[in-house]
Amino acid sequence: MLKDITIGQYYPAESRIHALDPRVKLFATFLYIISLFLFQNVAGFVVITISLAIVIRLSNVPLSFMVRGLRSIVILLLFAATINLLLTPGIPIFSFGFIRITQVGLKNAVLMTIRMIYLIVGSQIMTLTTTPNALTDGLEKSLSPLKHIGVPVHEIAMMMSIALRFVPILIEETDKIMKAQMARGADFESGGLIHRMKAMIPLLVPLFVSAFRRASDLALAMEARCYHGGEGRTKMKPLHYHANDVRAYAVAIVYLAAVIATNWL
Repeated sequence: MLKDITIGQYYPAESRIHALDPRVKLFATFLYIISLFLFQNVAGFVVITISLAIVIRLSNVPLSFMVRGLRSIVILLLFAATINLLLTPGIPIFSFGFIRITQVGLKNAVLMTIRMIYLIVGSQIMTLTTTPNALTDGLEKSLSPLKHIGVPVHEIAMMMSIALRFVPILIEETDKIMKAQMARGADFESGGLIHRMKAMIPLLVPLFVSAFRRASDLALAMEARCYHGGEGRTKMKPLHYHANDVRAYAVAIVYLAAVIATNWL
């Protein structure tokens, strides 16, 4: 399951999406997330699906690599769908004992599952096509107006960058700990779901120790290099907009308008 976690990973490739400014991708992802919770009919679903398919094709990232990341949230998807299916009031279409499925509950379960799947796949495009450094610079540049009201923009961007970098590192560390414990007789594969969850508990202590040790080493390294925040710091690769970035902004706005318009059809 660990190899199925693709959050925070960067997929190196040559594509139009990779070449876009990170600020454009942040803005487009924000509009995409909004659109997922705005569509209410088949027309909106078709617009979102076609748009997502086009972006995936332009990104040159294999769809199988993106779908692989869904395996780690299957339980979450099933839980959300079940809650919406069984606990939504309305006109019942099926009833057996305490199980009561309504028409509204069925619709909400389907919509919630679609939205979560599309949310994960669509959000992955941003991280898979943008390096952590570029993503940090884009986020800091996008939020820079908030500096005037006292928001620590640089620190927020830095924390998000460090968090994204730690995800693959912690996954690799977990894999090493699991293999070390399996070599000593630990069993993480057999038994039911509850048994497997209990078997994972011995992983938490060494994983937390490793995470705190890495965090302490990182803090010492930053202090040794006289890091004192973003005041007065310059960028090795300053961000600049190009013609394709302006076109991408326009396409993202037209996309959101099209999704909103489907609700009026």
